[in-house]
Amino acid sequence: MPSNPLESLKALGDQLRTQIGEELLDIEALRRPEPARPLEDLLEELDALPGLESVKEQVRALVAFLRVQARRKEAGLPEVATTQHLVFLGNPGTGKTTVARLLAQMYRSMGLLKRGQLVEVDRAGLVGQYVGLTAIKTERVVRKALDGVLFVDEAYSLAREADRLDFGDEAIETLLKRMEDHRHRLVVIVAGYPRLMRRFLESNPGLRSRFSREIDFPDYSTGELVEIFHRFAAEAEYTVGDGGDGALAAIFENAERDESFGNARFARTLFEQALNAQALRLAEQDVDLLGADELQRLTPEDLAAGAHALGEEPAQPRRGGWFNRR
Repeated sequence: MPSNPLESLKALGDQLRTQIGEELLDIEALRRPEPARPLEDLLEELDALPGLESVKEQVRALVAFLRVQARRKEAGLPEVATTQHLVFLGNPGTGKTTVARLLAQMYRSMGLLKRGQLVEVDRAGLVGQYVGLTAIKTERVVRKALDGVLFVDEAYSLAREADRLDFGDEAIETLLKRMEDHRHRLVVIVAGYPRLMRRFLESNPGLRSRFSREIDFPDYSTGELVEIFHRFAAEAEYTVGDGGDGALAAIFENAERDESFGNARFARTLFEQALNAQALRLAEQDVDLLGADELQRLTPEDLAAGAHALGEEPAQPRRGGWFNRR
């Protein structure tokens, strides 16, 4: 941190100049948006996501409500006053960002937002280190998100803890004001752990009234995680060999399911570690002679080695699965 006021002002000026330059680039990137996708295509993409059945139902209900209200307005009937801002409650890796991106495009497809871009931000993107900088950073993010969706991940980190000096409150107040000022051009989605997000919503009197609709994102089941793993593999043109699904099910079943569990992120990391294990195994042979099938196939041993790299230890076979937590 700068040791005197002159250094503080210089650091603030440098940061503002950098932000202005980035903002110009952001504006340039938004000048030529892609054509809006049909709503039915977006709903089909939502339905194709693994699991999340309750989330899909809630999103479809929201979309149906907004479409009916838009039609009522066209017919000269009064609209029911409602907020489009949302709260996403869920642990990491449960698809919150993916669904937010689809919702942003759905809002555009329905004519509720002009551009429908998703701007992702966390505490670091909103809160500054000096007095007055937080409002500037928050304003910049809001301008970037206008006519689209602002997705604030781990929003609970903006709330002040006890008497700790913090500029998070300033970010919240600025955001609430801009949500009202641009209520027809901005949708805000705040997301994070269920327990911490509910505490966050009670931290400021204006938050609860702005976010009247909550969507819960449950953890993925073991079967859904196996399906997600297969999707990662298919995208990279890998296959899971005989016995692999059983090994995957055992790994996911025995993983510790607390708030820190990564869900789909855990599945992706396991896939990446399994690739490393496969590469080491294949490197013991003459790689130039390997066929496509061998280069694509992940064996149960590769999956076990990948699990080991993530802290999963092999155990004696038993009814509950192949691996135990260390």
